[in-house]
Amino acid sequence: MNKYKAKNITVDISNQELTIIWADDHKSVFPLEGLRKACPCVTCVGGHENMGKPVDPEIFKEPAKKHWEITEINPIGNYAIQIVWSDGHNSGLYRWEKLREMCPCEQCQPQLWEN
Repeated sequence: MNKYKAKNITVDISNQELTIIWADDHKSVFPLEGLRKACPCVTCVGGHENMGKPVDPEIFKEPAKKHWEITEINPIGNYAIQIVWSDGHNSGLYRWEKLREMCPCEQCQPQLWEN
């Protein structure tokens, strides 16, 4: 079983969350603010030299500064999704492996939940 394959993706605009249920039934709930800040495109990460660097999981704990909307989620082959944001941004390809590594849940990021 490939745990990096999503079984289901839902977006809850009112709660500002994107939820992924993975092939191994793990549940990742991403606040939209953090997910937008984690955009992996070259513009958002600050240049090609920063591509592939790990995302600071703390971004998922920061309070939202803006109301975000996702207008589309497009599959990219078997390896990623393209999120189209309501502000028109759509150049980030969120790879399955990176999304799973970024999962902000207590099991995946215990340091976020200490104290």
